[in-house]
Amino acid sequence: MNSAALPEPRPSKLALYLDLIRWNRPAGWLLLLWPSLSALWIAAHGFPGLHLLAVFVAGTILMRSAGCCVNDVADREFDKHVKRTAQRPVTSGRVGVKEALVVGAVLAFVAFLLVLTTNTATIAWSVLGLVLSLIYPYAKRHVSMPQAVLGVAFSFGIPMAFAAVTESAPWQAWALMAGNLFWVLAYDTEYAMVDRDDDLRIGMKTSAITLGDADVPAITAFYLVFLGLWTAVLWGQVNPVVWGAMLVVALAQVAWHWRLIKDRTRDGCFKAFRLNHWLGFTVFVGTVIGIALR
Repeated sequence: MNSAALPEPRPSKLALYLDLIRWNRPAGWLLLLWPSLSALWIAAHGFPGLHLLAVFVAGTILMRSAGCCVNDVADREFDKHVKRTAQRPVTSGRVGVKEALVVGAVLAFVAFLLVLTTNTATIAWSVLGLVLSLIYPYAKRHVSMPQAVLGVAFSFGIPMAFAAVTESAPWQAWALMAGNLFWVLAYDTEYAMVDRDDDLRIGMKTSAITLGDADVPAITAFYLVFLGLWTAVLWGQVNPVVWGAMLVVALAQVAWHWRLIKDRTRDGCFKAFRLNHWLGFTVFVGTVIGIALR
């Protein structure tokens, strides 16, 4: 018998659910995790304790996974026309819309249970963070730069981290959040550049389309604003030598990103996007060591 003629086995429900939440692509939740952990260390002036560390690591993974479920349901008709996303479980019909929403709701509920182990302020901010994460998938239909909406949603772990430690969200939390928003603008514009041709054809709004030929210099500027704002806020709280060394490493990565995206190739832009979690990790390491040796 010719084995090549046999149909491929259908993936299990577990495999489909893992694909739905992008389990094999951890870069997404790492982009959310590093700023939140950095904020925890800053708010606590050092190690925040195992409890808060576990809550924010697990909560970040769960909420990012829930967000993928909502995003895929919202974009299922658009994703059919984009080669990179056409085979996502909801878009391809292998996971139903209600089924995906139930999976997302369960994940979000478990994340909320974790937040309940913190304090009232954190719980209150988590509700607003959930609302923002639900709004983003639909912003792509109406906002010329929906990446800014994503930036707010993806940065909301910062005031939550401060609230978890101090029961408040001081100006420093919002300043760091503003800086992080520019980082999200940078990496999600790189991501949008990958699908720009498809998005133009189907009428999707993205920052890559809005910026046009200014996309590459704008992304570079976004990175610099991110690093500049975090440096301005933290300069008196971290060891300047450690932070300076971190900036050298971070700026080298920014230069590498520019090299990857300058020709606007799909492969180059997607690679740049996927490498962003290393920039977040670099800032996190600089924060941890900088506070420890201040």
